[in-house]
Amino acid sequence: MSRPFLFLLVGLIHLSGSQKQPNILFFLVDDMGVGDTSVPFLYENGKPKRIPTNDLYRTPNMEKLAKNGRLFTQAYSYSVCSPTRISLMTGQAAPRHGVTTWTHPKKSSVDTGRVQTKTIKSPGDWTIQGLDLSLPLLPRILKKTGYKTLFAGKAHFGPDDTQAGNPLNLGFDINIAGYGGGGPGAYHGKHNFSAAWRSKNNHTWDVPGLEKYHGNDVFLTEAITLEMKKAITDSIRGKNPFFSYMSHYAVHAPYEVDDRFKKNYPQLKGHALAYATLVEGMDKSLGDLVRHLDESGVAEETLIIFFSDNGSTFHTNAPFRDKKGSRYEGGLRVPLIVSWAKPNPDHPLQKEFVIPANTVSHTVVTCVDMMPTILGIAGTKGTKDTIFDGVDVSPAFLGDSGFTTNSTFTTHFPHKHRNTLFSTHRDGEWKIIYNYGPGSWELYDLGSDPFEKKNLISEKPEIGRKIAEKLILVLDEQGADYPIDLKTSKTVKPDLSKL
Repeated sequence: MSRPFLFLLVGLIHLSGSQKQPNILFFLVDDMGVGDTSVPFLYENGKPKRIPTNDLYRTPNMEKLAKNGRLFTQAYSYSVCSPTRISLMTGQAAPRHGVTTWTHPKKSSVDTGRVQTKTIKSPGDWTIQGLDLSLPLLPRILKKTGYKTLFAGKAHFGPDDTQAGNPLNLGFDINIAGYGGGGPGAYHGKHNFSAAWRSKNNHTWDVPGLEKYHGNDVFLTEAITLEMKKAITDSIRGKNPFFSYMSHYAVHAPYEVDDRFKKNYPQLKGHALAYATLVEGMDKSLGDLVRHLDESGVAEETLIIFFSDNGSTFHTNAPFRDKKGSRYEGGLRVPLIVSWAKPNPDHPLQKEFVIPANTVSHTVVTCVDMMPTILGIAGTKGTKDTIFDGVDVSPAFLGDSGFTTNSTFTTHFPHKHRNTLFSTHRDGEWKIIYNYGPGSWELYDLGSDPFEKKNLISEKPEIGRKIAEKLILVLDEQGADYPIDLKTSKTVKPDLSKL
C-alpha cells in the first residue's frame, strides 16, 4: 500500500457490525524523543540496542505497554509541536493545512516564525491563526460516530483569540486544561501552574481550568491525570465508547523537579534531574490510567496509542542526530507503541483487532497517518470530501506482514525556530534535505547510516536529484508556502541547479 500525495479516505472497517466500537486512549507526550525511556527504540540487525538513557530513565509502564503490544522503530512527527498537533486533527500534511511552525499562545497576529537574513525571509502567509475549523476534524467525526470525546492537557491548536484555541470548538465534549499555549507556566500547584511567581505578572502561560489545585502540593501531570480519570468514569457511565486524547504538557519546559521521583536519580541535578522526573511522572500517568481502565472494567476494550509530537529538547535522541526543531532524525523520530490496555485474546474486540504482543515493526508511521488510522479502528469512513495525506496504517498495528507503505515522509519548515529554514523528504531509505539559507543539499542513506553522519550528495548526485525532484513535487502539490528572496521578492524553492 503506497502513501499517496492525495488520499480520499475509504476506511478499513475492522470490526464486524455485531461488535461494539473500542475505546481509544491516545496518549501524547510533549517533546519526548526515542531515548527518553527505558524502552529501547533503536534496533540494529533486528535486535534492540540499548543506549545510556535507556538505563537512566525509569518508565516501567511503557515497558509493560511494549511487552503487551507492538513497538514501532520508525515513527515520525514534525520537528515542532503545532504542525504535528494539527496534522493529528486533520490527517493533512503541514504544508497543506498551512501551520508550519508553532503558534502564539494568545495572539493570532504574532508571527512566531519570522526570520530575515541578508538574502531571505520566511513566508508571510503561513497560517499563524492555527487550525482551520472548516476542515473535517478527528473529534468531530468520532463524535458523530457515537464516541464521547475527551481532551486533557496541552492543546496548542491555535492562539486563544481564535476558535481553535479552545478544544471544545474542535468537537471535544470535555476540555481539561487545554488552551493556546505550547507549555505550562509551572508544573507545581503551589505556583498555580503559572509563571507569574518567577516572572512578575507573566500570565501568558497560565494553565486554565485547574483552579481547584491552586496552592496545593500537586504536580501538573498528576492533576491532569486525575481529571482525565474522572472524565473517563463519566463516559463509562454514559455507556458510550470514548476517545480520550491525553496530551501531557510533560516533558516540555519549564524543567521543574517532580519531588515524587527525585530520590530515584541521586546522580543528577539541575535540568537533568528535572527532566528525568518529568519522564517518570509521565510514565506514572500512563500506568495510573491503565489501572483505572482495569478497575473500571473497560481495559480489555480500550486500545492505547502512545506517541510524541516531536523529538526531545535534550540530546536524548542520541545517537540520532540533533534534537527538537532539527531537520535531522533526532528532531523527527519519536516513540510509538500500540497495545490493548489489558490483552485478552478471547475478548470479542481483540479477536477482531489482534495486536501481536511483544512485537516490533519497522514500518514508517507518521503523525499524518494517525487520523485515518484512528478512524479506521473506530470503523468509520469519515466524510465524502475528507482529504488526507496520511493513510490508515492499522494493518501495521495488527502485524500484517503483507502491509507496506512506500516509506515516505516530507517536512517543510520555512521558518527559524531553533534551526535554519529547511525541507526534507524521506523516500525508502534515502533522505534529502534542502537548506534554504545557503541553498545547499544533503543526502543520507538511512539504511546504512541512520545517524546521518555522512552526506552523500556529492557521491550520489543522480539519487540526490531523483529524491529532490520528489520533494519539490510533494511540496508543490500540498501548496507549500516558501521563503521570499529579499532582492526579487520572489518565492525561493529548493534549487535543483545546486545539485
